[in-house]
Amino acid sequence: MPEPETTPAVSLASITTSSTEVVTTTVAKTKKKRPDDSPDVKLSKGLSQTLRHGAEKQGITLASQGFASVSELLAHSKFKPYTFEDIKRVVDSNAKKRFTLAPIETIESPDPNDPSHWQIKANQGHSLKSVEDPGLKPLLKPEDFPEIVLHGTSIAAWQQIKETGISRMKRNHIHMASGRPGDDHVVSGVRNNAKVLIFINCQAALDLGIPFFLSENGVILSPGNKQGIIPPSVFLKVEGV
Repeated sequence: MPEPETTPAVSLASITTSSTEVVTTTVAKTKKKRPDDSPDVKLSKGLSQTLRHGAEKQGITLASQGFASVSELLAHSKFKPYTFEDIKRVVDSNAKKRFTLAPIETIESPDPNDPSHWQIKANQGHSLKSVEDPGLKPLLKPEDFPEIVLHGTSIAAWQQIKETGISRMKRNHIHMASGRPGDDHVVSGVRNNAKVLIFINCQAALDLGIPFFLSENGVILSPGNKQGIIPPSVFLKVEGV
């Protein structure tokens, strides 16, 4: 097997923040060919794309909390190769707990094997404006937050972030985690391949009127300020991985 391609090491530039410990680290970047996805991974990615971003264009109805009918999903051409058992398995085995599968409220005695009795939603990551309240808990004061709140990103993205802040871009929220990648309690919120970790001063952010929420799978979310940004002034410290 050929050796992975290695690009020259890149140093994180220092920044000035209001709080402000900055850790400058040299990071080596490597490029590896990704293996083909398993059927379950393909289904998980398909569900994420539809439930977070594509439902409206695909003609799939979402409730305001982001739920879609499982039977409607399975009837769509995108999910025709799959069964309700496949969906249940992917929901149960997903390490990041991306999805919630729940009975439809109007069904008094839901049949565990009948997809028409069930609904599914993505727990966070939406860009669809029709998803108004995907079951998020407001974090209103510093004691509501975990000890660590961080956003993980790439070296390339960091070059822009250090100047202008973290943007939610086309999504409804910026995603953050309560620990570093690989920490036992961190289910989701930061990619395992993140090369730059930006720690957030939550008190300073709250003082600026920036709201925060906690998703059902433990991801800390924020729409940012009025411009959709968490600014560099509330970065506590920055680490390279």
